[in-house]
Amino acid sequence: MPWPDHTSRTRVRLKSSERTPSIHSAAFSRVSQRVSSLARVSHRVFAATALSVVLSPAVVSAQVVPQPILNAQFSFSNPGARSLGLAGAFVALADDATAAWANPAGLVQIAKPEVSVEVRYWSYSTPFVSGGRLRGEPTGVGLDTVSGIHTDTDEYDVTGLAFLSFVYPGDRWSLSVYRHVLANLETQGETEGLFSEGADGETFRFLDQRNGMQLDVISYGLSGAYRITEALSVGVGLIYYDTSFTIDSDLYLWDDLDDPLGSGTSYLPEHYVIGQTLYGSDRTLGFSAGILWKISPLWSFGGRYREGPVTHPSGQVRVGSILDLGPEYSPGSVFDFDVEEDIELPDNYGLGVAYRSADGRLTIGFEWDRVTYSDALDNLEEDDQFMEDADQLHLGGEWVFLETKPLLAIRAGVWHDPDHQTRANENADDHTRALLRPGEDQLHYALGVGLAFKNFQVDGALDFSDTVNTASLSVIYSF
Repeated sequence: MPWPDHTSRTRVRLKSSERTPSIHSAAFSRVSQRVSSLARVSHRVFAATALSVVLSPAVVSAQVVPQPILNAQFSFSNPGARSLGLAGAFVALADDATAAWANPAGLVQIAKPEVSVEVRYWSYSTPFVSGGRLRGEPTGVGLDTVSGIHTDTDEYDVTGLAFLSFVYPGDRWSLSVYRHVLANLETQGETEGLFSEGADGETFRFLDQRNGMQLDVISYGLSGAYRITEALSVGVGLIYYDTSFTIDSDLYLWDDLDDPLGSGTSYLPEHYVIGQTLYGSDRTLGFSAGILWKISPLWSFGGRYREGPVTHPSGQVRVGSILDLGPEYSPGSVFDFDVEEDIELPDNYGLGVAYRSADGRLTIGFEWDRVTYSDALDNLEEDDQFMEDADQLHLGGEWVFLETKPLLAIRAGVWHDPDHQTRANENADDHTRALLRPGEDQLHYALGVGLAFKNFQVDGALDFSDTVNTASLSVIYSF
């Protein structure tokens, strides 16, 4: 809804029932920009609601610019336990039903109709800023005892059906339909007692902030491949994405308004200042394409492009119960807004080579993936935060014990995922740079095992890193 244009003279006040002797009647200064500008800044709505909290004697005026925080370093991996055990180095192999997603050109290698089912377990450890100091030395009073920024981690585990597909091969072609869980992630974080030092040397405390994020992307696809020659095949795919996300940011005052340095925060409803939610739920189409070239009986080359999903975000601003913004913006008021630009989740480019020994015992794969994470914020023209694209490197190997019945395969690999966590730009303020800090490059180690029977195959794999651990169990049945 549009915001009225006559609010520039509105004063932001504490409700009279919440005032205390140490918080003056002018505890919240004038809104730093007209409230009507919220509709124009859309997704950066918090930047237009910067609040100045005047506290005494230990706290001086502090301007807080809260904003939605996407603090998860998520990644999009290929489906299938075999691919996971090979550390994702699969684009130049693509020799089972998961090729429908990993590289559709590989579907021509499947000789009989095939069904694939995969169940995965994900365990996420997402870091967030929990408190500390931006500038100056701690006073040693209450919560103000930590030098520098203090971080913590949010733990989230989820198990579910990750991939389901059916492949039907012809003489020179193959078709596949599938369902794939591209992302399934939730994370939360609370920043309590973040202190800094003003220009006059006085200590102040930022309003405490609670953040949350949820992201779900499920894809349904139709892929096809055609064998041009015995050595060269191509594939294309149409992907139907079902995408939903929610990003929450809420500001609270601490429990004891007389004691900003020593008081904790219970995130009580009566101390809720202001909040924002960005959300989206959309169904869009994407495109994929692949190529597979058998360079020789021992070597193969593969390439893939996959277009990511698109979602159109909307938002909501909530006025806290502790504020008195006048009759038009009474405590508990909720205002909706729309975002002009769409959010594009990453496109994915992959190139790889694979070697398979003449006796079929040894397979080694290498894959380079380019993931355009920056698309998500570039489209929003965000000027104080960004995400970097990632060049992922995957290396994996498989050894098959041909003398066993059923055939036994063991796999291992490693892959490098560069830091692509949301971070602050150089022009951002100190508070934004504190909350949106760079992450770390992640090195993943993978192990896997497989049993191949006459008509079906069972595979299991584990993938370990500092922030994400994954376990996979998949079954492929041919008939």
